[in-house]
Parts: sequence; C-alpha cells; structure tokens
Amino acid sequence: MTKFTINGTEHAFEGDPYMPLLWYLRDFAQMTGTKFGCGVGSCGACTVHLDGEPVRSCQTFMSDIEGSSITTIEGLESKASKAVQQAWDEMNVVQCGYCQSGQIMQAVGLLVSNPKPELSEIDEYMAGNACRCATYQRIRGAIVRASELMEA
Repeated sequence: MTKFTINGTEHAFEGDPYMPLLWYLRDFAQMTGTKFGCGVGSCGACTVHLDGEPVRSCQTFMSDIEGSSITTIEGLESKASKAVQQAWDEMNVVQCGYCQSGQIMQAVGLLVSNPKPELSEIDEYMAGNACRCATYQRIRGAIVRASELMEA
C-alpha cells in the first residue's frame, strides 16, 4: 500500500504501483485540474508539485510517491501561487486554457525557488511546458508581474 498526501489530505492506494499519478488524481481523487497532454512528460499539462518540486504526473508512478506530499492546482495556497494567479488574470494569459494548470504549477515552482528570475531563467524553467495557443509572451510577462506582486 502506498500512503501519501494530496493538498494536505491523507490518501492510500493499493492498486498498480506503475499507474501514473495523473490517473490517480483524475480517476480516483476526482481532481481534474491536472490535465493529460502528451503522456510522455514533454508538454507539462500534468504538472503537480511533489514535495514542493514540479513534476510530470504522467511520468510519476504511484510507487514513487510513498510518504510524499503532492500539491495540485486545486491546492495552491502560497504567496507565490496567489501572485501567479493574480498576474495570470491581469495579463490575460489564458486563451484556450488547457495547458494553464500545468503552466501555473511550473511558474509557482520557479518563483518559490527563485522569487526574482531573469527573463532567461524564466525561459529556461518554463521551456518544458507547451502551449498550443502560443501565449508564451503573456506567460513570461505574467511571471515577471507575479515576481513584482510578491515583493509588494
């Protein structure tokens, strides 16, 4: 049995240890904010935080999360996450919105580890997150804005 927490709530799983965390979140925990994109960890739509670090839940197996703390888009509550969500709204980042939970999770991970990133650091950190609508400039601008909001 695998025991872990999601957004502060304890969970246990006795199924296939090689089932991706993504499917547990969506099918068992009914948390559909984390999206399926590519299934191979290349697009970032399924990004969650595992012990505070952004990971691709489609490539994180249930056997990998024993004793871990998972945060999904539904559980974001930090100063960085509030700033990112406000900046996303101010900068009108979302177009279709499908990738945005993964984009936000990645951006929060960046700002928690580096509250004042340079543009090149933003580009490098966000490079693994794909946006079919190509809102990359707005995403970058929103991360800069979120950094400013965190200072206020």
